[in-house]
Amino acid sequence: MNVSVVGATGYSGMELIRLLANHPSFSLSGVYSSSTAGSRLDSENKQLHGLTQLIMKVYDADEIANTSDLVFLALPSGIAKKLVPGLYEKNLKIIDLSGDLRLKGQGEYEKWYKQPAAKAEYVQEAVYGLSEWNRQEIANARLIANPGCYSTASLLALAPLAANGLIESSDIIIDAKSGISGAGKKSTDTTHYAQTNENLSIYKVHKHQHIPEIEQQLRHWDASLEPVMFTTHLVPMTRGIMATIHAKVKKGVTASKIERTLVDHYGDEPFIRLRGDNQFPSTKEVYGTNYCDIGFRMDERTGRVTLVSVIDNLVKGAAGQAVHNANIMMGLEETEGLRLVPVFP
Repeated sequence: MNVSVVGATGYSGMELIRLLANHPSFSLSGVYSSSTAGSRLDSENKQLHGLTQLIMKVYDADEIANTSDLVFLALPSGIAKKLVPGLYEKNLKIIDLSGDLRLKGQGEYEKWYKQPAAKAEYVQEAVYGLSEWNRQEIANARLIANPGCYSTASLLALAPLAANGLIESSDIIIDAKSGISGAGKKSTDTTHYAQTNENLSIYKVHKHQHIPEIEQQLRHWDASLEPVMFTTHLVPMTRGIMATIHAKVKKGVTASKIERTLVDHYGDEPFIRLRGDNQFPSTKEVYGTNYCDIGFRMDERTGRVTLVSVIDNLVKGAAGQAVHNANIMMGLEETEGLRLVPVFP
């Protein structure tokens, strides 16, 4: 099956190309980049030197439709929504890695992203691509809103507990940290080396765009959910997200009940690795892979559970989850192209 990548030179686009290069069922038929059109893909991405002769092109919906079965949009929010209608009308399957189609309420998008929302018909048509939780909808979809990286790490840990009513809906705190690649390829005053090296900084306090995304999805499992407390930090590493989550458990909920619930939901999942009670993962242990590793600890003294969820923000948090969703959409084995062992150390 032929696939195209629009936005081939950003970090998520490059990661898609890396994963697709080793995929047994997908063939990369086209790469599109407005900034580097006409250049060879490996000339702009030296890690691909000698591995591809693809030429990057200016975006062309007709060409993509004629040469591809599926297209990945690895574009910034605000740009992807402009391309979706033209591609959708050509009967293509689309996976959008931006935030443009994630929030069902147009007012919510405009509030958090500070720009006009995508057309309502496409927002409503888009299936939220949290692979482990929305398989059936993804399998029948033509349009996927790939989740955000922080949202993926947070939701995968919280979902089993929220869906089974084990935690109070009024008191959830998510303390999340990300490597620099999560900020994108373009350097800024806060992401260049001199600013990030040997430094730890908090950003987007109470205004991160993944807050409404997390709340929207949690309300699918617990309609009584109140606003969550969510904070994000930038740490001096290239890849990885760690979400440390604190929630008050309901009366009678024990550590063994939490562990059983996690195992019931994730025991057979190929990309969820459970560490159990008082065993915590680190970001390096999932580096370069589509794994999400989850550990937890109950605090009997405070009646709270602490969950720790780690992912590679560019794989499970972006390109890897997109390929996982593509596998489901196309009726393939879910692990195709994603059987990756973590890079360590």
